[in-house]
Amino acid sequence: MRILVVEDHEKVAQFIVKGLREEHFAVDHAATGTEGLSMARVGEYDAIVLDVMLPGKNGFDVVAELRAKGVTTPVLMLTAKANVEDRVQGLDAGADDYLVKPFAFAEFLARIRALIRRRERDVPAPLKVADLTLDVVSHEVTRGGQRIELTSREYSVLEFLLRNRGRVVTRTTMIEHVWDMHFDSDTNLVDVYIRHLRAKLDDPFPVKLIHTVRGVGYVIKES
Repeated sequence: MRILVVEDHEKVAQFIVKGLREEHFAVDHAATGTEGLSMARVGEYDAIVLDVMLPGKNGFDVVAELRAKGVTTPVLMLTAKANVEDRVQGLDAGADDYLVKPFAFAEFLARIRALIRRRERDVPAPLKVADLTLDVVSHEVTRGGQRIELTSREYSVLEFLLRNRGRVVTRTTMIEHVWDMHFDSDTNLVDVYIRHLRAKLDDPFPVKLIHTVRGVGYVIKES
């Protein structure tokens, strides 16, 4: 899961980014409203954390422009203002939720997860290909009725493949969504974790589900 944090206060931004990364989210950070708007329009994010008082463009203007451009990514607005009028303005502009500073990180994280779950209601759960099943609630993975134990990173790679099942996923896209880093042509992280998944999910079974598209990336589908 990839989150965009648009926050100009350095300490607050560090607190949020560090906490999200510890929860295995990939995180991008923008320090101005203008930069955040640009990143939100061109990037693929599962949620956006958006401060109200920002240089360049304020959060109200950013979320309004995103909605006007058809960007439907869930937005959690942050503000030091606790009055009802500001909350109403943010929600009317297109935000999905509103959190007043200072806040407990546990509540912040719960709200982020709730926004992502809300967005995923139209996505079939569990995620399935052939006899492979991933339960997005319990995080249980089974194939042929047999439970498969995965590390948290292996699970994230598999979940991303399944959410794009039938479509070829490039190494660049996978690096940017599963790892908190931009693509490095010298890295073999993706290939290493694909080998791990194949050893657990494909090798013990006659039908292979993870396929290599040479020069492009990987796809999970029934052969």
